[in-house]
Amino acid sequence: MSGEAAAVGGGGGGEGEANGIPPNVTIYINNLNEKIKLEELKKSLTAVFSQFGKILDVLAFKTLKHKGQAWVVFEDVTSATEALKRMQGFPFYDKPMRIQYAKTKSDIVAKADGTFVPRERRKRVDEKPEKKQKREHHYDASQIGMGVNAYPGVYGAPQLTQIPIAGGQRVMMPEIIVPNNILFVQNLPHETTPMMLQMLFCQYPGFKEVRMVEAKPGIAFVEYGDEGQATAAMNNLQSFKITKENQMVITYAKK
Repeated sequence: MSGEAAAVGGGGGGEGEANGIPPNVTIYINNLNEKIKLEELKKSLTAVFSQFGKILDVLAFKTLKHKGQAWVVFEDVTSATEALKRMQGFPFYDKPMRIQYAKTKSDIVAKADGTFVPRERRKRVDEKPEKKQKREHHYDASQIGMGVNAYPGVYGAPQLTQIPIAGGQRVMMPEIIVPNNILFVQNLPHETTPMMLQMLFCQYPGFKEVRMVEAKPGIAFVEYGDEGQATAAMNNLQSFKITKENQMVITYAKK
C-alpha cells in the first residue's frame, strides 16, 4: 500500500472521541521516539499492536514533518478501539504513546470499499513498506514451524523424550518442565530484537528482562518476578504471531 500522511490524517494526542473524530480502523500515534530507525519502528509497532487484531498496514515516514508519528491500519474498528484504549500512554521506547483515531481513512481501506481516489504527488510516497512486505517473509525455512523441537540442546530449553504411541512408533515430546518464573520462547523470526520482545512481555505484571541467545537465533528467555506472573504472560502470548509465518511457542525454561 502507498499513501502519504494525508491519506490517513491525524494530529495531536488524546482519544479520537475527544477530538470529534469518529471511530475507524486506523489509529494515529504520535510522541514516538524520533531516534528509532524507520524499519525498526514499523516492526516494533506491528509486534505490539498485533495482539489486538489483524493489521493491514503500518505507516511511518522519514520526512521531518512526519517524524515521531505513525499510523496503524486494522482490519476492523473493534481492534482499533481496543488498541487505542489499551495502549494509550504506553511507554514505547521510553516515550508514552499518544493515540487517537485517524482523521481520514487510509488508502488500503478506501480501495477495499471502493471509495479510493488517486491523489497527486504519488511519486513522493515512501515505497519502502511495499519492499519491506516482500522482503520480511524471506526467513530461513528451518525457522518456520519449529515448535517445541527447536534447539533441544540449549540451556533452559526443554529436553525431548521419546514417547511410544500406537503401532510401535515413537514420537519426540518435550520433557515435562516444572513451572517457574522464566519462560522459554521459540520460533521467533530472525529480525526479532530484545526491544521488540520487551514491548510485548512488559505489558504483563512482574516483567524483569528478556535474554536472547546470540548463537541461536529464534529463541529467547523472558524472566518474571514469580511463577504466577510468568504463567499469566505465557497464557496471553502463547501462539502470538510476530509475522504470519512465525507463531511463538512458549514453555517454562528448564532450570
